[in-house]
Amino acid sequence: MQFLVIQRIVGLLLMIFSSTMLPPMLVSIIYMDGNFSSFVYTFAVTLITGMVLWLPVKNQRRELRLRDGFLVVVMFWTVLGLFGAIPFVLADHPHLSITDAVFESLSGLTTTGATVLQGLDQLPKSILYYRQQLQWLGGMGIIVLAVAIMPMLGIGGMQLYRAETPGPVKDSKLTPRITETAKALWFIYLTLTVACGLGYWMAGMDAFDALAHSFSTVAIGGFSTHDTNMGYFINKPMIEVVAIIFMFLSGINFALHFSAWRTRNLRNYFLDSEFKTYLALMLTLCVITAGYLYYKGLFASHRETLIHSIFQVVSIGTTTGFTTHQYHLWPGFLPVMLLFTSFIGACAGSTGGGMKVIRFLLLLRQGMREIMRVIHPNAVIAIKVGNKAMPPRVVESVWGFFSAYVAAFVVIMLIMMMTGLDQVTAFSAVAATMNNLGPGLGDVALNYASLKDAAKWVLCFAMLLGRLEIFTLLVLLTPSFWRK
Repeated sequence: MQFLVIQRIVGLLLMIFSSTMLPPMLVSIIYMDGNFSSFVYTFAVTLITGMVLWLPVKNQRRELRLRDGFLVVVMFWTVLGLFGAIPFVLADHPHLSITDAVFESLSGLTTTGATVLQGLDQLPKSILYYRQQLQWLGGMGIIVLAVAIMPMLGIGGMQLYRAETPGPVKDSKLTPRITETAKALWFIYLTLTVACGLGYWMAGMDAFDALAHSFSTVAIGGFSTHDTNMGYFINKPMIEVVAIIFMFLSGINFALHFSAWRTRNLRNYFLDSEFKTYLALMLTLCVITAGYLYYKGLFASHRETLIHSIFQVVSIGTTTGFTTHQYHLWPGFLPVMLLFTSFIGACAGSTGGGMKVIRFLLLLRQGMREIMRVIHPNAVIAIKVGNKAMPPRVVESVWGFFSAYVAAFVVIMLIMMMTGLDQVTAFSAVAATMNNLGPGLGDVALNYASLKDAAKWVLCFAMLLGRLEIFTLLVLLTPSFWRK
């Protein structure tokens, strides 16, 4: 393990992260909300800490190994979550405890969207903006951003990219050079953000809300600047339409966006098995939800039923976590069905959470293959995705991921119940944090403020576990990782 090289990279990344305090400073000046000094102190502390780590080892320029990449990714997300919590602790309003501040910071960076804050409509604009910015930075992954600029600092980035990028196959690149790949991803990410913000503004949001919600929509985060979330704009249905479009787009593999943009051909989407499964799942769930809500007569008109059904299905299905109504109070099986939808989540290579559609598809086809083997014991049946047979190693890795996911989920849920939570609250809280969804059921349907500090720290771990796709974090807990 090259600890000096890792120290240099973490120091550099902290110095880079310190610059993200500048926009909230500007917002604080514009709205004169009194929080300017909180962000100044955070900027100074983060920058100085980064320099202290970097200066003694600034000449350590060796290439990262794969194990180093895993450690850097986990360390940086952890360290970043801690430093990102400082403004919440220093601010006069809200003045959060360390536990609540770290929870809010990690929830933003991991794009989970679970919050301990109440009274959002009365919070300073700079704090509201800062929460949204945390989600935007975390959406594509601050590590991918660093990969795009680290070559200028003399650091190779392939190991970090492989450790950070989700999905069953991590070695694929959109362009020959990893730096160009990261830049392409961020160009698409930024373009979607600008388009989403303009869409919200034209649909009736003011400029601040349009910018703030475009951050959390494209990042598939779910934070809002209002207590009623997107329900604040309930009288402006076009806002819901814009949200649906960009949540759905952000849930698609960004490699497909890149491919469609480069070839100027939308056919690329419909040639992709994962996208077709993603689309089919969303359409099926929309039909079920709208049909059941119509049957129960929850909304006054067909239009309301349809728009709210589609909005909530896409929001929960992509693990965004926006709400227009308290979906946890919807009748019958709908709340539980929607929560289970978040386990599948969005596509690999998107900003969404969950286990990812490609893994769900491979598990489904593996199950179908086993049924066929019962009927035809001697048959050799390949698992295909897009007319391409999947290597056994990929299928094994998906089963390994699923096993680790279930085991981690059960252990964390039992720990949550040990803190005094009922089964529904414990189950949904772990599901909502591991899937990076946000809102749950029971006591965590609206926010997580009522949980004990011990439960919040456990859920912080669950957020990181979900964001780093289980193995990136768990591998550090194995003794063999640390052996030479």
